Amino acid sequence: MNTVTQVEDQHTMKTMTCEQLGGACKFQLHGSSADEIVKAQDKHLKEVVAGGDEAHKTALEEMKGRWKHPISGLRWYKKVKQDYAALAEA
Repeated sequence: MNTVTQVEDQHTMKTMTCEQLGGACKFQLHGSSADEIVKAQDKHLKEVVAGGDEAHKTALEEMKGRWKHPISGLRWYKKVKQDYAALAEA
């Protein structure tokens, strides 16, 4: 589900799911930029894995590994930015 919400201060909030970013569920992540969405995904993955969710463990390991492999990590990041930008504006 991709949605866009206009908030009071006129920043456009867009929504992507954990699954769209390589995760294991349809948890909705909200942000006014692709960077905010990535930060929300990182927080979500850490929280659910800490809570014992094994399904998200691979995605968390991949998230951590992106910074060890900058070229493939940058490809992933550029794809997320493109996907975010492609979401409809309100």
